[in-house]
Amino acid sequence: MIEHEEVKALIVALGAGIGDMINMEKLRYHRVIIMTDADVDGEHIETLILTFFYRHLPEVIKQGYLYVAMPPLFKLQKGKDIRYAYTEEERDVYLKEMKSGNANVSIQRYKGLGEMNAEQLWDTTMNPENRVLKHVSINDAEEADQVFTMLMGDEVPPRKHFIQTNAITATLDI
Repeated sequence: MIEHEEVKALIVALGAGIGDMINMEKLRYHRVIIMTDADVDGEHIETLILTFFYRHLPEVIKQGYLYVAMPPLFKLQKGKDIRYAYTEEERDVYLKEMKSGNANVSIQRYKGLGEMNAEQLWDTTMNPENRVLKHVSINDAEEADQVFTMLMGDEVPPRKHFIQTNAITATLDI
């Protein structure tokens, strides 16, 4: 994982080093925000990044510096009334509130951050006044590490059991 250019760039940007050379006093940022797409692929990337921090930079998590940005899944619009929903349940609530008479509510499903224009991305995911951040605890990272290890590890039975157990309740993002 450390051989990837993106990970190397992240380590250099943070400034604290890694492994035996880590020095948290040199950490340049006290708020590190992971921002991935709100779809299944984005969740997989988020798991990889959380696993990286858990295994190689756990002090960033322990000191409370790691966050996950929560981009919206849906944009609902009726005229000038625009609302962003972060879950399907929230979408349904907004839809009921916005529908009245023959009013037409348009719904846009965001599959990735690239589907938003710069203004939408700023308003929903980057602007400190509006954004939704999840503070990452060591338990979150530990769970991500366990799932990653189980799904990507050499032992087939735990992975098979996980897939068989969760396939029934899986939500496919097609």
